[in-house]
Amino acid sequence: MSGKQALAKKEWLKKRFDEGLVFYRSEERGKCFIEYIPAENAWVPIEAGGWLYINCLWVSGSMKGHGYSSELLSECIRDAKEQGKKGICILCAEGRKREFLADPKFLKYKGFKVADISDCGINLMYLPLAENADQPRFKDCARHPKVSETGFVLYYTEQCPFTYYWVPKVQEAAKEHGISFQAFHITDKEAAQNVPAPVTTYALFRDGEFLTQGIQSDKKFLALAGIK
Repeated sequence: MSGKQALAKKEWLKKRFDEGLVFYRSEERGKCFIEYIPAENAWVPIEAGGWLYINCLWVSGSMKGHGYSSELLSECIRDAKEQGKKGICILCAEGRKREFLADPKFLKYKGFKVADISDCGINLMYLPLAENADQPRFKDCARHPKVSETGFVLYYTEQCPFTYYWVPKVQEAAKEHGISFQAFHITDKEAAQNVPAPVTTYALFRDGEFLTQGIQSDKKFLALAGIK
């Protein structure tokens, strides 16, 4: 990660701390961390008043299998209980759709249940901590992701540092090859909570249909566009 990418991420985080965002790192520093926020302030189209939403539970490849995910999640659960929250919710998906999302098998093992399912295969899972709490759910725009524009349409934020690097390169590649491409940079919570997709960090559409939340390099994007 470049210095500019890291700075963009830090600036995004800094603006969220007053909204209750917590960024907690394990002893392995940047290789293992959890990022969560009161769901009312989450940059995703969900209805989950009184819950905590996990933006990111990240354990680097070499660190997996050593209990760091459990350690980080336990800290989030402890904090949620201390704050009197109804519970915790997070996005996940199976198999290849899981890029940059949580593993549902791990979450089920930890007691999470499926709260809602998007048409694109991304699920909202939850861990209740209070009795009889209304479970969180997607807004309709996230449950049925779709846009009216043709060609490629991208919604993205600077929550992930890799968007800062790759989005301009994809824009350049699209322009160079005459590919219809529109990018919408989401810069505030209100806009993020009404994006027509369950993921707002990076949501790529093609001819109206949701394509992927996986951040694309210029080469991967051109492959998606059928250009070799």
